[in-house]
Amino acid sequence: MSTTQAPPLRQISGFRNFWLSRTVSGLGSAITTVALPVLVFQESRSPFLVSLVAAAGTLPYLAFGLIAGAVADRMDRRTLMIVTDCLSALSLASIPAAWALDILTVTHVVVVAFLSSSLSLFFDAGVYGFVPDIVGKDKLAQANSAVYGAETVVRIAGNAVAGALIALMNPVGTLALDALSFACSALFIRAVTNVASRPAGSPGKRPGFRESVTEGLRFLAGHPTLRTLTVVGTLQSFSGGAIVGQLVVFADRVLGIQGSDGRIGLLYMAWSAGGIGGSLLLPRLRRRFDAFPLLLGVLPIGALLGLVVVLTTDWRIALVALAVWGTAYLVVLVNTMTYSQEVTPSELQGRVNTTRRMLSSGLGVPLGALVASSITVSAGIRAGMATAVVSIALAAIVVWAVQLRRILSPAVKA
Repeated sequence: MSTTQAPPLRQISGFRNFWLSRTVSGLGSAITTVALPVLVFQESRSPFLVSLVAAAGTLPYLAFGLIAGAVADRMDRRTLMIVTDCLSALSLASIPAAWALDILTVTHVVVVAFLSSSLSLFFDAGVYGFVPDIVGKDKLAQANSAVYGAETVVRIAGNAVAGALIALMNPVGTLALDALSFACSALFIRAVTNVASRPAGSPGKRPGFRESVTEGLRFLAGHPTLRTLTVVGTLQSFSGGAIVGQLVVFADRVLGIQGSDGRIGLLYMAWSAGGIGGSLLLPRLRRRFDAFPLLLGVLPIGALLGLVVVLTTDWRIALVALAVWGTAYLVVLVNTMTYSQEVTPSELQGRVNTTRRMLSSGLGVPLGALVASSITVSAGIRAGMATAVVSIALAAIVVWAVQLRRILSPAVKA
């Protein structure tokens, strides 16, 4: 193989521009993640409406997951990404514009939150096929890790500075910055020129929309390893929803971190910062292990780390365990996405990957948060947090059961 002769990612101009688009837009979105709920609460004083804004981040996956994938596979992905970035910029800019005209309403803000999340879903549907076209499938692990690592860094930075920016500019002003970040992202995507102008596939007669969606579902259901990894990804996302949804309660009732204690921020940062370690670790692991065998070790380690978090009463031990657990979490996340991009034909990338993410992010995360909170109410916070550990343990059992079946039945294809 000639992998040593291939140029590094930083020398691939198309990937540089794509990486810059994700980094700039990610920073703006991280600030908006804090600013939108603050703005809604200031305008309404309603906890329900604040939770509705939070739900807007995942609802589009359930509402439009199949549609977005089919759209991305039927049109030029680069054009789709530019258009969605521009529409996101306009929708967010409508809030400061309405505020300046004194016609801003809470309904307007909630609608923009849902619309922006929906547009981001369509953008991501284009990304799944766009990145392999830029870097090639042999560099997908490096490319995805570089993007996720950068997004993790700017998410932490954006969340950290959001409070200061809100105090300085008010929430409406920070949304104007996010609108500007989407406009910059569109310009960076437009600068990517080393990619085909049309998605792969026959430009002639195309299947109907329903048939197109079914084709993607059929491929996902018919690929044994990808099907297993989709189940694993959903179980892991369930655990992520349980962790994030109950971390404040766990900190208060078990670790003795109440109210405005700054250590609660450290716990969230540890979980997010683990993603940076995961992004650095995954390319090295993928050079040594294939996608499926990698999970055989990482998932049990994640379950053990989760058990440490649930059982400890020392916030410092919890801090370290959360950071390492977050590393394992991101390794599984990006490994699954990379494998899916590697084995999926170019013309099916959008449909297969948005369906996979619809099940994980759209279903797993909110379901994990809901189940964990219900168990916390009925059986206590340790039991609620333990749902995350059980979910990861189930994922580990799934991959080990499949692996043992392959060993005992050599005729079963990997």
